[in-house]
Amino acid sequence: MPTLAITNFNLVCATLGGFITLFGLVSYLFKERFYLSEALISLLAGITFSPHATNLIKPLDYAYGSQESLDTITLYFTRLVLGVQLVLAGVQLPSKYLQHEWKSLALLLGPGMVGMWIVSSMIVWGLVPNLSFLHSLAVGACVTPTDPVLSNSIVKGKFADKNIPKNLQKIIIAESGANDGLGYPFLFFALYLMKYVENSGAGQTGGAGRAMGYWFGETWGYTILLSVIYGATVGWLARELLHWAEENKFVDRESFLVFAVALAFGWSDWFRLETLDDSLQPTIDMLLNLSIFMWFGAVCPWATFVHNDVIPIYRLVILGVLILLFRRLPIVYAMHWKIKQIEEKQQALFVGFFGPIGVSAVFYLSISLEFLGQMTVDGVIREDASRLADIMRVVIWFLAICSIVRLFFSRFPIKHANLVFASDPGGAWPEHSHWKVGLPSSRISDFVTYGNGVKRLVRMIGHQRESSITRRADPMPGGPSMP
Repeated sequence: MPTLAITNFNLVCATLGGFITLFGLVSYLFKERFYLSEALISLLAGITFSPHATNLIKPLDYAYGSQESLDTITLYFTRLVLGVQLVLAGVQLPSKYLQHEWKSLALLLGPGMVGMWIVSSMIVWGLVPNLSFLHSLAVGACVTPTDPVLSNSIVKGKFADKNIPKNLQKIIIAESGANDGLGYPFLFFALYLMKYVENSGAGQTGGAGRAMGYWFGETWGYTILLSVIYGATVGWLARELLHWAEENKFVDRESFLVFAVALAFGWSDWFRLETLDDSLQPTIDMLLNLSIFMWFGAVCPWATFVHNDVIPIYRLVILGVLILLFRRLPIVYAMHWKIKQIEEKQQALFVGFFGPIGVSAVFYLSISLEFLGQMTVDGVIREDASRLADIMRVVIWFLAICSIVRLFFSRFPIKHANLVFASDPGGAWPEHSHWKVGLPSSRISDFVTYGNGVKRLVRMIGHQRESSITRRADPMPGGPSMP
């Protein structure tokens, strides 16, 4: 007699496939009418299907009951998603964009990232009990980069095209793509000092000199510079090969689109213009986003937010609010007048407030946990490393969840209250036009606050209802009046 094969693999396929299908049926309604991001919807779905609720997705079972193996799965999953997103970001930018806009990016990636790192670390240091400043630098480094995955929910798609100027979309995409890998120096500066200097470098030899040697050699030389050289070389070779294959009619359309993986550093608009109307890239983007945030909803240590030995829940909430408000906003606002894409104060407030913490933060968390697990004395993890791992697991997961939820409060004011870009009915303004073109200064002051925007929305609804009632009361030509 046939029986149902209720295995983990079958459950995952059925759950993920069913959710993607159902979400596809109402995706426009959720994203364009309710202003809910794919990330938030997928996160809620992940909670629903996790062991916390229906138990259809069982992450710990997939890791054979090992938390260390589960962290490794999360590490490589986030690495995959970030890699694909960064490739897509590179393809979407115009030709030689990094070369043309290097001054703006240098400010955001230089003093901008340093400022975010220091501010985040100071807030963590002040609110997490019994935490050294060196440890807070490691926590702050994980939440310093702007997440490219969550950034796409605001700066890509129909919502962005209607509400955010093109030049601002591009600078956010470029910054989130470039600063994602630059979180390594901040993180390993703290981790190497902790490993070789703190507690007299227990279990290690070499001291501060060895720590700085590893920081310059492995982090800057191997991880960052060699990666840039490798990516530039492979990208250039791939572009030339694809040119040759396309000119000789050796490549079909499907392979041509998939070949985008090798063209992220092409410095040419050729591929971007050739695939401008293709839906492959947005489709891959959506599938990965839905999958990764469902996974986050299932593996997030929800219970530890309330029950832990590192930080009380009230301090954790205050920490989340302060990080979202002050991690990025002050530094961006302070230097916005030097960045031509965000010269206006309203734009600076938006770019400063919108700096999501998400997949990249969890990626750096996983790297940190792997590194801390190797800090041992006589085969036992050092006490300071174990405590930092516990702190990072609670704090970084909580900040990532707060940032995902905060996306709703970034989309809704832009659309309804016109808090940042009170765009005209025609949609997004031309890419090279000035932000104030066609917008009287009195109207700008009316929309500076969210409250005024809500009042405007209510008045519009009232006028529409009055107009509807008036039309229904007027007699129709050649017939009786409407009831």
